[in-house]
Formats: sequence, structure tokens, C-alpha cells
Amino acid sequence: MILLVVDPGPTQSAYLLYDAAAPHTYPLVASEYAIVDNSVLRDRLVCSLMLCVASMLVVESIESYGMPVGREVFETVFWTGRFVEAWGGSFHLLPRREVKLHLCHSSKATDATIRQALIDQFGGKDRAIGHKKMPGPLYKVKKDLWSCLALGVTYVAHAKQETCAQCGWEGAKEA
Repeated sequence: MILLVVDPGPTQSAYLLYDAAAPHTYPLVASEYAIVDNSVLRDRLVCSLMLCVASMLVVESIESYGMPVGREVFETVFWTGRFVEAWGGSFHLLPRREVKLHLCHSSKATDATIRQALIDQFGGKDRAIGHKKMPGPLYKVKKDLWSCLALGVTYVAHAKQETCAQCGWEGAKEA
């Protein structure tokens, strides 16, 4: 199964195609990954440029923690809905908290600890990232693409089991 994984933002979003069948191989993604303006990603979804490759859209969802939020959060929620609508196929919204619990076993995990957990899961820095002459599967992962990778890894791990012991996630639900 190839996933189209999106880390949405208020103006730009990161996406990558994640091959769930061969997650530890190089290159990491099936054919595409980028950080682009939201309108560009939406247009690509409408034109179905990735629909013929990916079978599932996985998007990081926003959760409420009871605190006031700014305009950026509402813009991100707005774009999340537009991406799902443009996709038109099976999708799953995966909250960041579940990613943190799955990879780091703590809801207090940071971007840095999530990145390190992914590197460890892929065999350590030398094997996972590698170097120019011998790139590892994570060699070109940068910035928000780490969040996409974390979403993909978490979704695949949860989809293989009915309930996650760390966060209580119950199976992959398709729309």
C-alpha cells in the first residue's frame, strides 16, 4: 500500500508518498515528496496526479487542548478539509498526539524527539540518513517531511494491529 501523507499548514504543507510495503528502503518515497503552497497541493489532488499511485490519504489532524488558538490553526483546519475533499478517496485523520505516543511513548514528545525516534527505528543515523555517496532511506527528509514520515510510520503500525497499547488507537478507518 502506498500512502499519500500530508502535514498541513496554514499556507504551505508537506507531503510524501510512503510505500508501506517497503518502508526501510531507499528511496523512502515512491516517487514524490515536497513542501508546497497549499493551493498547489490542492490542485495536484484535484487533478489526481497522485491518486493513481496512492491508495490512502493520511493527514495530520488538529486537536483541541482547551487553549485559545490563533488564525493559523483555523487556516490549517480549513486546508485540511480542502485536501480531503480534493482527494475524494479513502482517508484517515491522525492526530499528532497519537504519533507522539506511538513513536516516543509520551504526549510531551517534541519534533526533535520524534525525529530521533524515526532515525533509531530506521537503524541509527549512519544507516538511516547515510551520506551523499551512500544515502540511507531518510537522506532527503527535512523540515516538515519528518512529520509526514512520522504520520506514515504511525499509520502503518496502527493499521497492522487492532488497538495500539500506547494510545488506544483502534484500527484504520476508511471513509
